[in-house]
Amino acid sequence: ILPALSLNGIVHLEVVEKAITGDDFLHFVQGLLPRMNEWPLPNSVLVINNASIHKVTGIRKLVEEC
Repeated sequence: ILPALSLNGIVHLEVVEKAITGDDFLHFVQGLLPRMNEWPLPNSVLVINNASIHKVTGIRKLVEEC
């Protein structure tokens, strides 16, 4: 389960029935970004850690261009 949570509940959720890969995470972020807002509105901050799936090529560019 890949959830994106806010103080108000679940913003976006995907269920993947296998080990999550960088490509799965990229797809998840692509689905999440349209549900987010510009800073400083609610749901405007994306926090991820340094897990290897978060370091897939293109994630940073995708987020910054949104």
